[in-house]
Amino acid sequence: MMTSPPPLAPPPRGARAVVFDTDGVLLDSAGLHAAAWKAAFDPCFAAAGQPPFDPDAEYRRWVDGRSRLDGAAALLAARGLRLPPGDPADGPGTGSVHALAAAKEAAFARGLAERDVPALPGAPPLLRALGDAGVACAAVSASRHARQLLRRADLLEWFAVVVDGAEAARLGLPGKPDPALFLEAAARLGVPPAECVAVEDAVAGVEAARRGGFRTVVGVDRTSGGNGAGAQEDALRAHGADVVVSHLAELLDAAVRTPT
Repeated sequence: MMTSPPPLAPPPRGARAVVFDTDGVLLDSAGLHAAAWKAAFDPCFAAAGQPPFDPDAEYRRWVDGRSRLDGAAALLAARGLRLPPGDPADGPGTGSVHALAAAKEAAFARGLAERDVPALPGAPPLLRALGDAGVACAAVSASRHARQLLRRADLLEWFAVVVDGAEAARLGLPGKPDPALFLEAAARLGVPPAECVAVEDAVAGVEAARRGGFRTVVGVDRTSGGNGAGAQEDALRAHGADVVVSHLAELLDAAVRTPT
């Protein structure tokens, strides 16, 4: 006997569409991205006499949710380091921003060859409930691998629209915190941002959705209960999250945490 799907809790209840970030929201891929950034940055930082890349704090603050080029440039600036922009043809290395981005891509590709990237708990039941409720869903990502990874995790079928890094590059869309990715996804769904919910785990992504005029911006704080508990939630709220959850299942029938 088939059971009815769990009811949607606010904020997705009553929304016409939901636009999800991919890495760290739908897929357990944030750790793989952080490790790839560490492999790319550490030789650069060592040559400059600086400490190695912090795959927790620096990943979340400077590179999470951004395109490879934007993330590399943001962290270099935060560290007070200057590299020439370089050229898109630059191979992996530390001599330019493009070379660092290429090194990150190469490290990420090696990681993908060695491990699967599963759906995060809570994502499949939430997507099923949204589908049963007739709520359109889109996925956005700065990564060029998003569509491939969603397919491998058996999530792609739930998305009417996917705007990933490859599509953003084709269209010349600026990266987060610019709202272009979110606005493109909403436009393709045919739903105004004011009638859409955005779900993001990155500060840059939350800011992008807020700037895009989305009805509700949900921040996902997966550090809850860990050493960084509180800090990431505060950062998400400071950049525009209306609601912060630690697990997508909280967007079903469980109570969500709202500002006091």
